[in-house]
Amino acid sequence: MNFKYLSKGLIFLTFFLFYTSLLFAQTTKVSGVVTDASNKQPLPYVTVSFQGSSIGAATDNNGRYSISTTNSYNNIKISFVGYKDVVLPIVAGKEQVINVKLIPEREELDEVEVKGSRKQRYRNKDNPAVELIRKVIANKEKNRPESYNYVEYREYDKMQFSFTNVSSTLADKKFFRKYKFVLDNRDTTTVPGVNLLPIYIDERLSQYYYRKNPEKDKTLILGQKTVDFGGSIDIEGLGSFFKYMYSKVDIYDNNINLITNNFLSPIANESPTFYKFFITDTITTENNSKLVELSFTPRNTQDMLFEGKIYITLDGNYAVQKAKLGINKNINLNFVKTMEVDLDFEQNPDGRYHLSKSNTLADFGVTKKKKGGLFGIRTITYKNYIVNKPHPDTTYVSEPATIASDEVKHKSDQFWAQNRLDTLTKTEANVYKNIDSLRNMPSFKRTLNIATLLLAGYYSLDKFEIGPSNTFYSFNPIEGLKLRIGGRTTPELSKRYYFETYAAYGFKDKKWKYFLSGTYSLNNRSVYQFPQNYLRASFQRDTKIPGLNLQFVQQDNFLLSFKRGINDKYLYNDFYKFDYVHEYENHFSYSLEFRNWKQSPAGSLYFINNNGNLPNLTTTEANLNLRYAPHEEFYQGKIYRVPVPSKYPVFSVDYTRGFKGVFNGSYNYQNLHARIDKRVYLSQLGYADASVEASHIFGQVPYPLLDIFQANQTYAYSLYSYNLMNFLEFVGDHYESINIDQHFVGFFLNKIPLLKKLKWREVVSFKAAWGGLSDLNNPALHPSLYQFPVTSTGQPITYALGGVPYMEGSVGIENIFKFLRVDLVRRFDYLDHPEISKYGIRARVKLDF
Repeated sequence: MNFKYLSKGLIFLTFFLFYTSLLFAQTTKVSGVVTDASNKQPLPYVTVSFQGSSIGAATDNNGRYSISTTNSYNNIKISFVGYKDVVLPIVAGKEQVINVKLIPEREELDEVEVKGSRKQRYRNKDNPAVELIRKVIANKEKNRPESYNYVEYREYDKMQFSFTNVSSTLADKKFFRKYKFVLDNRDTTTVPGVNLLPIYIDERLSQYYYRKNPEKDKTLILGQKTVDFGGSIDIEGLGSFFKYMYSKVDIYDNNINLITNNFLSPIANESPTFYKFFITDTITTENNSKLVELSFTPRNTQDMLFEGKIYITLDGNYAVQKAKLGINKNINLNFVKTMEVDLDFEQNPDGRYHLSKSNTLADFGVTKKKKGGLFGIRTITYKNYIVNKPHPDTTYVSEPATIASDEVKHKSDQFWAQNRLDTLTKTEANVYKNIDSLRNMPSFKRTLNIATLLLAGYYSLDKFEIGPSNTFYSFNPIEGLKLRIGGRTTPELSKRYYFETYAAYGFKDKKWKYFLSGTYSLNNRSVYQFPQNYLRASFQRDTKIPGLNLQFVQQDNFLLSFKRGINDKYLYNDFYKFDYVHEYENHFSYSLEFRNWKQSPAGSLYFINNNGNLPNLTTTEANLNLRYAPHEEFYQGKIYRVPVPSKYPVFSVDYTRGFKGVFNGSYNYQNLHARIDKRVYLSQLGYADASVEASHIFGQVPYPLLDIFQANQTYAYSLYSYNLMNFLEFVGDHYESINIDQHFVGFFLNKIPLLKKLKWREVVSFKAAWGGLSDLNNPALHPSLYQFPVTSTGQPITYALGGVPYMEGSVGIENIFKFLRVDLVRRFDYLDHPEISKYGIRARVKLDF
C-alpha cells in the first residue's frame, strides 16, 4: 500500500470535511416582500419556509418576511391560501433579499354545480384553536414578569416621527431650496414601499428594577436625547403625548392602550367572545422547540380589536413567543391608515419567556387613501434581563421616571455609542444635526410662529408672546363689543420669573378691564411644567357671570359669546391674589392662596337687604388645596397643560376660610370641598369619566358667597356644568353631586348595517346634585342677608335645592365628521322654573382618534 498517497488523501479528505462543515455552519438568511402579482399589494400572513423543513415565518402587515437557519437548504417555499405555491432557489450560507410575487389561483366554477353546501359557521365549541387560547389565558399570570420575585433589565426606548412620501422634487422648488439639507435626509429601507423623512427622534436609556414582596418598582433614567425645535414647541410635552399614543404593549394585559384607544388583547380573558381563532401552522425553531401559529381576526371588523398572529409554545407554559398585531382596514379609528405591533420574546434560563423587543408602527393621514402623512415608530429593546436576583431595599426606592435631569439629557456621543441597545441609522443620526440647524433659521422661526398662533393661539416675539387669539374679540349684553389684547413672557427671557397681562375695553359700558401677574419659579422650571413650585402675585379687574367656572378656556372666548335665554346678570370683580404652589415627584401637591375679592353687581343683578341696595361685597379669604394624582402625566400647551388620561383616580380637598375685618372683609366663614375624578376603562364597552364631589359652608354668608351651581347657557356641551340649568338658578350651603360621561366608542353602532360606515360613536351622560340651604343662610328668615334675585315682575329666578335632586342626562353621537359631538340633553326635574328648557341640543368640538 502506498502510504504516501494515502496520507495525502486523508489530509485532503480532512480539509474537505472541515471546509464543508464551515460552509454548512454559516447562517443562511433570506428576507424580502411578498406581493400580489395582479395588484402589487403586499400580502400579510403568507408562510415562507425553507423547503423540506418546518423552519419559517409569516409575513407582516406590509408583506415583509425574514427567515434564517444554520442548516443547509437550497430552496424556499412560499404558500398562501388562494395563491399558487412558489419554490425559489437560494444560496446557502449567504444573506440575500428575495421579493416574491404570488399569482392568484383562478378556478373555473362555471361548470361546477354545487348543491346543498353552505359555509361552515365558526364556533368556539370543540374548536382546537379556542381550546389552545384558553390554555394561554389560564397560564398568563405565570408568564408575566411579575411572577418572579425580582426582575431587572436595561431598556432602550427610541421614538421617531417622519413625513411620508414627500415628493423628491420638493427641495428643487424655490421656497424649499433653503431646507434641502432636511428634505434630502430620506429613509427608504425601514418600511418597504414607504419613503420616510424623519423630523423627530427621542432616545431614552433606563434601568428597571422590580420587587414582588413588598411590591415596589423603580425606573432609573440613565440617558435621554431629543431633538430641540426651540422655545415655540414644548418638546417634553410633545414627547409625553407621543408616548401616550404609543404606550408600551403588554400582550398579557387584557387591554392595550394605543393611539388614545383601548384595544382588546388577543389573549384577554374575554377574547374568545370578540375574536375568531385559527391554527394555521406549526413551526420548529432552531433549538427544536415546537410553536403553534395561531391566527386571529375580529368578529366585528370595526371594533377596537387587532388582527394578526401569535406564536404559542407547547412546553406546558403556553407562553407567547412572538406576536404580530395589526388592524383591520374597516376599524373605527380616525386618521390611522395602518398600524402594526411586533413583539419578540427571548427564553429565560428557567424556560419561560420575556419580551426582548417591541416595535410599534403607525401610518397617519387625514384620509386612508392619500399617500402622504405622518409615520411614527416606537422601538423598545430589552437587554441584560435578570430574574430572582435581590438587591438592597434602597435599590427599589422610587425615583422620578418621567423627569430627566440636565445631566441625563446631555450625555456624550460616546456614551450613546457604547450604550445603545439598538442601532441608530445614518438618517436618524442626521435628524439631530438638521433640526438644530433648522431652528436657527429666521424663515423657519417665522413659519413656526404663525403655526403656533393658529394652533395654540399665541404669536411669539422671542421673549414675549401675544395671545391667546380666541380672546381678542367677544361680546356680551353688559359690555357689548369687547376687544382685548394681552400676552406673557417666555422662558427665553427667564425660567425664573414670568409676567402675564392683558387689557380689554367694553364699548357699551365704556370701562377698561385689565390683568397683571408676576410669577417666580422656585425650581428653575417653567410654571407649566411638572413639578410646579412657584410664587405668584396678581391683580385682575374684569366681568364674570356668577357661578360660571370654565375649565381650560377663557370666558372671553368668542365662541362662548353666544348664549341662550336671559343673560344679563354679571359681576364686576376686583381680585388681589397671592399664590404658592408646590408639586412633588410622587404627584402629591398643595397650594396656598390668599385673596381679596370685591364684587359689584352689573346689568339686572343687584345686592339688596333690609338696609337697601348695596354697591359691592368685599371678602378676604385664605385657601388650602391638597391634591393627589398618582402616576399622573401631562402634555403641555401654551395656555394650559393637559393631564394624560389614565386609570388612576385624582383626589382633591379644598379648605377656605373667610376673615371679617381683614382688608375690609365682610364675613367670617369656612368652606370645605372634596372631589374625586376617575376614568373607568370598560374594555370593548369603552370608558366612563366619573366624578363625585361634596361641599359644606360653615357660617352665615350672602348668596354671592354660597355654592352657586355651575350652569351653562351656551350652545356648547359642557362636561362639568349643568347644560340645561340657568345661571344663578340654584344656590346652597351644602351639596353632593355625581357626573358620569360614558363613551361606547362605537360598540353598538359598529354592528348596524349602513350606519357603521359612518363610524359614529355613542355617548351617554348623567349628572345629579343633591343639597340645600340651611335656615342660617335663608334670606327669607334673615332679612340682613342679600335677597335672592327676582325678575322685573317679581318672579324668583334663584332657588335652593329641595328634597329632590337636580338631574339631567343626555344621549349623543360623537365622531361626526371625525370632530363633532352632538347631544340631546334632557332635564328631569324643577321644570316649573321660569325660562328653562326641558330638552336641548348641544354640540362639542373635539378631534380624536
